[in-house]
Amino acid sequence: MLAYIARRIVMTIPVMGVVALIVFSLLHLAPGDPAVIMAGDTASPAQLAEIRASLGLDRPIYVQFVYWLGQLLQGNFGTSLHSHKPVAEMISARVGPTLTIAATTMMFSLLVAIPMGVYAAWARGRISDRLVMAVAVLGFSTPVFVTGYVLIYLLSLKAGWFPVQGFTPLSTDPVRFLKTATLPTLTLSTIYIALIARITRSSILEILGEDFIRTARAKGVPETQVVLRHALRNAAVPIVTVAGSGAAFLIGGVVVTESVFNIPGLGRLVVESVLARDYPLIQSLILLLSLIYILINLAVDLLYTVFDPRIRY
Repeated sequence: MLAYIARRIVMTIPVMGVVALIVFSLLHLAPGDPAVIMAGDTASPAQLAEIRASLGLDRPIYVQFVYWLGQLLQGNFGTSLHSHKPVAEMISARVGPTLTIAATTMMFSLLVAIPMGVYAAWARGRISDRLVMAVAVLGFSTPVFVTGYVLIYLLSLKAGWFPVQGFTPLSTDPVRFLKTATLPTLTLSTIYIALIARITRSSILEILGEDFIRTARAKGVPETQVVLRHALRNAAVPIVTVAGSGAAFLIGGVVVTESVFNIPGLGRLVVESVLARDYPLIQSLILLLSLIYILINLAVDLLYTVFDPRIRY
């Protein structure tokens, strides 16, 4: 078990190395000159040369990459070209709301989607099954920003239950946090719930056709135990896989959701950095989001061994 975990952790290191190489290449592949962005279009050639020297852009590319990688390993993510603040400081100020919304979205989605999928599988072919799947298809097909604006109109402008925009940390005011986090969580959850509910239904339907399920029913095991104890546990691996892969929807959806609800998180910081062509900030954000996605996949791999011990061998 420990050897399996160690192997999976070691395998993430070359993956992050490849990601770092790709992210570094963005600085040289993207149009525009960072020196011109910092100094302005009216800067003299001498000023541009001085800025390039200070950023290390006048060195060979491989030297720049080694130096940049070394700075990353020391926790130095550079300085923003636009605000002239340390990139690490800017990210740390924005990471809280994003991780909070992502965590509440994942918890809420799993609590809703898995029972939906289980019930749809149990009620296969009935009207309730078709209704659940119709809701799942609708949620998966509707763009995140459309869902956000609809919820704002219905629950904020019409009902007045939640604020239209903004975010309050949990440590500051728990009640206010629930009000400000509800609509973003519901918005992000629609696609995630639809995805997990559909895979849960199909996985359980496949398991329900296995021989050991027929044996359990023949022994008189109650249907509830057959579905929840036997079928759901054996269908957990594909469900966990899709739940982990669905983190990509969260990463992409956070950018749109934070813009819709005016949440000061990493999503809005991504938009601001791209519009300002702030290369050090863009590179650091892509690295951070990639690291989060890799860690989620690592957690999924480790969860496999919990639900199916054969995998560790």
